[in-house]
Amino acid sequence: MTATDRLGEKQLAALLDGVRCAAVRAGDAIVALARDGACDAWSKADDSPLTAADLEANAIITAALHELDPATLVISEETPRAGGLLPRRFWLVDPLDGTREFVAGNGEYTVNVALVEDGVPVLGVVHAPARGATYAAAHRAGATCSDARGVTAIRADAGGPLVVVASRSHPSASLAAFLGALPPHAVVELGSSLKLCMVAEGSAQLYPRLGPTCWWDTAAAHAIALEAGAHVTTLDGAPLRYYGRGVLNPSFVCSALPYEAWAAAARAVG
Repeated sequence: MTATDRLGEKQLAALLDGVRCAAVRAGDAIVALARDGACDAWSKADDSPLTAADLEANAIITAALHELDPATLVISEETPRAGGLLPRRFWLVDPLDGTREFVAGNGEYTVNVALVEDGVPVLGVVHAPARGATYAAAHRAGATCSDARGVTAIRADAGGPLVVVASRSHPSASLAAFLGALPPHAVVELGSSLKLCMVAEGSAQLYPRLGPTCWWDTAAAHAIALEAGAHVTTLDGAPLRYYGRGVLNPSFVCSALPYEAWAAAARAVG
């Protein structure tokens, strides 16, 4: 297998099992460090927080990926790429998404691992250690959530009262304008990539993110949302993709609804 081959469904399924196990191991390490009181954070060059848990989880996941798929480039928040053109296939890792939530002790943090092919996330695992839940998906294999109740298939749901999930840590005037242009709705605030997972599992219909995020923040949950039947698009309705020289996403919306249902809200953002 080379980095330019397209992976088949059986190959993705085998990788998914290994990635799921690695994400859970990383989550166990994060929980152990939190239990030992190792939640002190220091600032990286971009002023984002970093903890020992980020680094320990990153080491566990990158080692596992190098063993599972040694031919494929691994890009992580803690070990970003040096630049240049990307191969057609690469891994994206956020070993602790929601570091602020982790430091705050509210449990709204995740371990994110995604595989991207030709700009599209084709495999994703989002593990929420404090919740004991693991979301997983691979192309054409559907999406699941594993927790104390077992493994359950999940599906986005466009019906029922409108629920919008929004970032707990990143409110903005743009978000207020977007929400103001929607029909009556409830808003749930949440941290990390759990917001996309809420849309994937049908407990929310919309998640607008109207500010910068990095690829590793979104790709794993993006894969899960796609397999659950949701859409992840830019504000003009184009599919969100992962390619180019930078790693910043534009503003986007994860939705169980058709674009027409929230297009007026996107236009209100300007």
